[in-house]
Amino acid sequence: MTQKQMPRASSWIGYPERCSSAAPRLFAAGAVALALVAPLMALANRSSPLVVGIAALLFLVGAVAERGGRAAAELIAPLRSPLGLAALAFLGWCLVSLAWTPFPTLLGRVLSEFLPTLAAAAILARLAPARLPPWALPLGAGLLAAACLFIAGSLALGLAPQAWLGQRVALFMFNRPLLTLLLLAGPIAAFLALRSHRLAAGILLGVVALAILRSISGAAMLGLLAGAVMFGVGRLFPKPVALALAALTLGFAFALAPVEGDILHRLMPEAAHERLTQSSSRARVAIAQSFGAAVAQAPWIGSGYGMGLRFAEVPAAQALEPEMRAMLAVGHPHNSFLQIWAELGFVGAALAALVAFLALRAAAGLPRLLFATALGLLGAAVAVMFVEHGAWQGWWTAGLGAAITWLRAAACARPAHESENARA
Repeated sequence: MTQKQMPRASSWIGYPERCSSAAPRLFAAGAVALALVAPLMALANRSSPLVVGIAALLFLVGAVAERGGRAAAELIAPLRSPLGLAALAFLGWCLVSLAWTPFPTLLGRVLSEFLPTLAAAAILARLAPARLPPWALPLGAGLLAAACLFIAGSLALGLAPQAWLGQRVALFMFNRPLLTLLLLAGPIAAFLALRSHRLAAGILLGVVALAILRSISGAAMLGLLAGAVMFGVGRLFPKPVALALAALTLGFAFALAPVEGDILHRLMPEAAHERLTQSSSRARVAIAQSFGAAVAQAPWIGSGYGMGLRFAEVPAAQALEPEMRAMLAVGHPHNSFLQIWAELGFVGAALAALVAFLALRAAAGLPRLLFATALGLLGAAVAVMFVEHGAWQGWWTAGLGAAITWLRAAACARPAHESENARA
């Protein structure tokens, strides 16, 4: 074969020229998609699963272009860890519950939203952190601040921008975006602080707090308070003490969920209900009591994953009083921990708690600022999950995945001397 007939090297050794140029462009596009989670949620309050899915796909294709088959090993490796195995066991139990669910078609409907979003969030959190370009942080922080200012401005203008855009004009439409911004704020601010932009980090947190405090979202306000308290615990207390307090918080969240309604019914004064009229506190207490009573009817294995939409019709509900069954028709108990108990029983709650405790143990290896940020994220998420929304909603899963991605990105990019200390 003559020299002119020789094939180009790139045509027979894996196209290195194409891969070397394609991967950075894909990572850059993925970084833009990740940064767009906040502003797009402010404009469309169910958009985060799609945006996170696009970002995950871009990083996945980029990783394959960069590493070939080794990208699959990078994704599979965490599943062999105790945390990965516990997560797989929990998901397996969700599928096993199909054996006793009275409405199996509901399981597919719920899983079709939850599983793809969970997979996208896991791919993004695994592949993106070490591959984000340097400009991703200022872009993400700037767009997060812009989303907060847009929400605060819209509220100050009586939702006039929403009317101009032809959207639904209702104050609660910002609840999901604000809860997403709440999750993203701490990790991005910590990342800025690690890059020696402490003033920018403080301003960003202030803008997020402004948007939340101007809203009607009691869950976001509670999450903001709980996140700040847990961040302080992680920052000021020795790590073993902070971990013990965080573990105690998680333990109480899981253990008290089935009896939450009875406790609130006995201890919550009438004056508190009067102050919380806008939050429908009386109805929430009645809903929690009804779902708690249903848990008592099927305590070990629950009534089946995804049954919240027709929970008033499951066998466990038939033994309850008619007024309690009526409260089960709301779709979910406004408490994710209670929903896990009701649908998956003690086994599901124990597996979910195991996943949470192992994630907490993993956070213990982070440097002090990121450790405190992880506890703040935990505190905010637990507070919101205890009072709001269904456990399997895609927008919440996507928001958590994006927040963990930024937190892991900060860990990957921390100063070299901290990396050496962490390895030591």
